[in-house]
Amino acid sequence: MKQTALDKKFDKIRAMEEAGQLKPAKGSRALRKLMANRLAMVGLVIFSVILLMSIFAPLLTAHDPQKINLRAMLQPPSWDHLMGTDRTGRDVFARILYGGRISILVGLGSALMAAVIGVGIGCYTGYKGGWIDTVALRISEIFMSFPQIILVLLLVSIAGQSLMNLIIIFVLTGWAPMYRMARAKMLSLREEEYVQALRSFGVPTVKICYKHILPNALGPIMVNITLSTAMFILAEAGLSFLGLGVPLSVPTWGNILNVAQDLRVLQNNWWLWLPVGSVISLFVLSVNFIGDGLRDSTDPTLQG
Repeated sequence: MKQTALDKKFDKIRAMEEAGQLKPAKGSRALRKLMANRLAMVGLVIFSVILLMSIFAPLLTAHDPQKINLRAMLQPPSWDHLMGTDRTGRDVFARILYGGRISILVGLGSALMAAVIGVGIGCYTGYKGGWIDTVALRISEIFMSFPQIILVLLLVSIAGQSLMNLIIIFVLTGWAPMYRMARAKMLSLREEEYVQALRSFGVPTVKICYKHILPNALGPIMVNITLSTAMFILAEAGLSFLGLGVPLSVPTWGNILNVAQDLRVLQNNWWLWLPVGSVISLFVLSVNFIGDGLRDSTDPTLQG
């Protein structure tokens, strides 16, 4: 019977093992699998580059992102303005760098706050069960039933546009999915034997939930945080583009796109929308690649 390429590969591995040439791998298996995922590593590099460029924006550009210069309106890319200027003469490259700070803060900050609230409630109520679990479940369904745009219009009309309002809206609309995911994991893990043993030894409920069970559910939670970050960044860009998000005076990726709403601007001044659109697309793709890598490396059903 003819050997296949896979058979030859296994024979080679067995021969190396019998010769003592194979050494046991050290470190976390999930981390090794994540580093072996090329898309995840590409996403991590892109994510790190954009994040570091936003953090160290003052070192990369000398232009003020909010300084208006009517003598330099709608200038194409040049050595002085690497990505041109907008309709009020502001440097587009500086606005993209400084706007990344706000957009990433809104996306990542909202996702982390929603995860803390949702996971904190979901772990306890999912383990405890009873009426407290029913109440929390019904409250999450109420929040998930409201469209995000309705909450935006309601809060903007009451309190006005602000960065804090946008973060509050994203947390209100984002904690419920996190809660339901944490609750589902808790329902499946609370019947494990080690949990029954802890309960029989009289370990407090809070300690069982957050110290012993929660670490076993961190994989899907981390993946959900990355996906929520990408979703919130896109939502911020869309809402700011419509004039419903962060005030126009604050540079964000969405507000930069807001300047290019005019059709004539889109056709004749490509530098107003193409660079920032590319940055948003690359950043969201990088976050999704990282999320996919975390899912593959932490899911026990995909371990090979």
